Amino acid sequence: MITVPAGSTLILRCPGGPDLALVTLAAVHADFVAGLPPIPVLSLDDPATRRSGVLELVTSAGVTWVEAELRGGRLTVAGDLPTDVVQRREAPRRPGTYPATGTAQVDSEPGRRLVRVTGYVEDVSTGGLLLRATGGGGPHLPAGIVRTLLHVGMPWGDLTVAVTTVEQMADQLRGTYEWIGRADAAALRDFLEGLVADF
Repeated sequence: MITVPAGSTLILRCPGGPDLALVTLAAVHADFVAGLPPIPVLSLDDPATRRSGVLELVTSAGVTWVEAELRGGRLTVAGDLPTDVVQRREAPRRPGTYPATGTAQVDSEPGRRLVRVTGYVEDVSTGGLLLRATGGGGPHLPAGIVRTLLHVGMPWGDLTVAVTTVEQMADQLRGTYEWIGRADAAALRDFLEGLVADF
């Protein structure tokens, strides 16, 4: 069974246009990627607007890329499908809204600088996280973030981690843990371990 969790961020890469970051509004399930029903997403497009491209699809089994079409706030898988999942998501993970503050190290000319960031973690796992935040006084994160030291408000208390950037776009930063304390790692694992079956 494949699940696309509610609250996931999916990226639709449209030829000749900007990439669209879309947030799923409800979880959808199917035995195979090809069998997924239309996925309801948050979209600012006019309901009659049709966009198509390659979708970075985040599922319980991992991340894969498929052709898809966006119309009327729904994403529909279309065209040829890959034979398997490209990236396994073996680490327990959970979407949510966990407040976060910290300091980002920005690699810019003439050197590196530190910028305060504030926002929330919207997806957390034992291997990394997805941060949605602003920093440097602007509406988005500054470009070129190399690593970030974050304090995340979790149900059991503060989680302090150093995150190495994997991907950054506008107000989103996806990263892996460069450093996490032993006690925090254990608390995070305990928090997530019982949820693997939900994805």
